Amino acid sequence: MKLKLAKGGIASGMLKGSLALGALLSFAVFPEGRASKKKKSSEGIGNEYTSEELNSNEITTEWDNSYLFSSREKALEELERLKKRPQEINETFRPKFENLSGSAVFDYLESEKEYSKSLEVLYTYAYTLLSKNVNDPFFISLLGNAQDLLTEYKKSRAFATVKLISLGKGEWDKLFSEEPRLEVYRAYLEANYMRFAEHRPLNESQAMYLAELENQRMKLETEALSEITNKVTRAGEITLENGEKFSVNSQSCNTLLSTDPSRENRKRCYNQRFYHHINESDSMASLYSRKAQLDDLVARELNYVDFYDYSLYNLYLTHAQIDDMNTVFKQRKGVFEDYNEFRRKKLGLETLKPYDLMLQLTDQPGKKYAYLDALREIQKSYSGMDPYFKETFLKMVTGNFIDVYPDPEHGKQPGGYCTDSCVLKAPPLIFMNYDGLIRDQKTLTHELGHAVNFYLMGNFVDYLYCSGTIYEMEIPSTFNEELFVDYVVGNSDKDTAVAVLSQQIDDYQNFFTRQPLITEFEYKAHRFCAEKETVSGAELNAIWTSLSKEYRSRSVEYYAEDSAEWTYINHIYLTSNYYTFNYAVSKAITLALFKQYREDPEAFNKNYVAYLSAGSTMPPEEKLKKYFEIKIERQLFKDAMDIVESRINDLYKLARKD
Repeated sequence: MKLKLAKGGIASGMLKGSLALGALLSFAVFPEGRASKKKKSSEGIGNEYTSEELNSNEITTEWDNSYLFSSREKALEELERLKKRPQEINETFRPKFENLSGSAVFDYLESEKEYSKSLEVLYTYAYTLLSKNVNDPFFISLLGNAQDLLTEYKKSRAFATVKLISLGKGEWDKLFSEEPRLEVYRAYLEANYMRFAEHRPLNESQAMYLAELENQRMKLETEALSEITNKVTRAGEITLENGEKFSVNSQSCNTLLSTDPSRENRKRCYNQRFYHHINESDSMASLYSRKAQLDDLVARELNYVDFYDYSLYNLYLTHAQIDDMNTVFKQRKGVFEDYNEFRRKKLGLETLKPYDLMLQLTDQPGKKYAYLDALREIQKSYSGMDPYFKETFLKMVTGNFIDVYPDPEHGKQPGGYCTDSCVLKAPPLIFMNYDGLIRDQKTLTHELGHAVNFYLMGNFVDYLYCSGTIYEMEIPSTFNEELFVDYVVGNSDKDTAVAVLSQQIDDYQNFFTRQPLITEFEYKAHRFCAEKETVSGAELNAIWTSLSKEYRSRSVEYYAEDSAEWTYINHIYLTSNYYTFNYAVSKAITLALFKQYREDPEAFNKNYVAYLSAGSTMPPEEKLKKYFEIKIERQLFKDAMDIVESRINDLYKLARKD
């Protein structure tokens, strides 16, 4: 789950790009599926800790965002200061771009970088605190103003965007020869300007029009996340078997389905949410239709077929690669039947129903794991990793960098993410809704993987290179999950090991079936919305259900009604469209990496730290090949499914042990 504060090329819709057409934020969010404070520091990686032993008195569970801004008033002062800069940048550089020189380009990039840094800090402050309470009027306004400011900034520098993307190779060679200092930004210029000659605004007017469209897309994302938090995930009340009233929301439902041994309670909770989503589907379909039409309009303006085409190009991926991936996962989905049979027998059921799929497979399914205990297990899982992992971990968990516990009644949104604080060379902020489940422990280590990645980039490469494609950014988070599972399975009692390994296989099923399904739904829903002026929830529900049948297990008895699961999936409302298939790509790469780690930890660590530190200094596939000799091709996905099959066999062997 990564909330990466936007800074890359148009690949991720980041601020540091030639077009910067997406929101300021690109997410590292976790895939669908209150302690004392201590003064926090934002010092660099160089600090060494004298002891790795966690002291419970030093563990913090709430954010302290004061290192961003000490007060709301200070944030407003910065907003007013930043409002003046776009026009100043325009007036300074527009004349210089009439007769462009290498020094002018260098000075422009330096100026753009400084402004980008300041705007990113403001955006981080607004976004993170709004996610703590999606109904806070101050942060709703501040985030909206930051989005408007980003739009004005894009418009003010449209002249530079149009000019730089229009340059041919000979013109670029001349600029580099004129200004040797420009060489450090060659990879950045290639990634954000030089490769987009066929996908560029033709003039300033079009560039400014695109900026306005992006503003509308950002506002729709904010609206969608508010609707999901306030309406879609709030499904009313049920009465449990013991007569207790139970409020059903995203957090409480997932917890009950994971921990309540009463099948009747699980059924009541699941049904309440299932039919509530159907009731909410018309309003979310209306919102999604508006977004889909805007998405594809932006893409067509830039000479892409649609936004899916746009996304793949910016991820340096091809249609053939993703088609190969989806084909392999559909062909091999039968691998999971043995696991589902294991679950059915473990629960003593004749048939699995949807409300049976999350229950923790332990003798005490209601058991929860204290936050401190989870931290200790995660810390131990890093024992074979480079010291940067342990240093970053300790900074994060003792320095008020993690907001841990859920608070849906006060507007805290569901899910988890990790911000990018490369701009400050500081540990990032992690947003959690920790409720003590096995899944929550993995969410935590997932986000800590992002934290290590951002911290390394921030301290080892220039700010403009602190970015990457979505699937790249998800590799360290999914790798951390493998570390955690491997440690727990090898160092726990049988019951715990079975529960954790089975939950990991659940996640493989999620990564390799559900996440590609979400992307295919987006693609078909976008096409459907392009053909119809008005779209109903029932129509999108039918698309979702039809596609889900291609991926889901035949051993689960699903409901006959069309499902509206799509309504609450944050990812499909992000400006970074088609996000979720990146989880599948990253997990396949991660499994290949984990094999290398097991074979030679020392060599792997050296390459892995270099890989995570490199950011966007080279194209993603080139970076994978350089450090690990890995290619994104059909065989990678076949190998991933072979590993899944092996893990399922391990589960059976583990369960048979005395």
